[in-house]
Amino acid sequence: MSIKVDLQVDAKGLSCPMPIVRTKKAMDQLQAGQVLELLATDPGSYADIQGWAKSTGHHYLGTQQEGDVLKHYLRKANDVEGKEIKFPHTISPEELNAKLEKNEGVILDVREPAEYAFGHIPGAISIPYGELEKRMGELNPDEDIYVVCRTGNRSDLASQLLSEKGFKTVKNVTSGMEDWKGPIEKD
Repeated sequence: MSIKVDLQVDAKGLSCPMPIVRTKKAMDQLQAGQVLELLATDPGSYADIQGWAKSTGHHYLGTQQEGDVLKHYLRKANDVEGKEIKFPHTISPEELNAKLEKNEGVILDVREPAEYAFGHIPGAISIPYGELEKRMGELNPDEDIYVVCRTGNRSDLASQLLSEKGFKTVKNVTSGMEDWKGPIEKD
């Protein structure tokens, strides 16, 4: 299948959030309706790019895989479609640490398994963002859920998804594990 591409972005070898950062910058160069091809090797980029497109109004067209390279295709939205939505309910790493000390709520870590293994908040439930929709049944929609990733981007998308699916009290941990100063466990 031949796809007419207006701009190609190379994010091979990069992990979250860099494929999204590069995509976001590249979208600024395109006109509404034009198509961007993102080349990535991070398996997490598959779910990340779909979630980002949904939150911004840009149209995720699909992904093709050639060897280790994922080719993601997106169509730039017009001004009416393309308004990025950020999840409004957030908590800072410091506020989360205080909640942890009182044993309040559940921490959901949506990073990839390797990221989780090298350091996570004690007691955090690991469900990678790309698996969240099919594994939501592992979570109680009535509990306070604090969603964390590395930088706050995937957790923002995950928080939106949980909220849309009826989870009552969801908060995105701003700046994610990058700014976490509390206790850490390693597998």
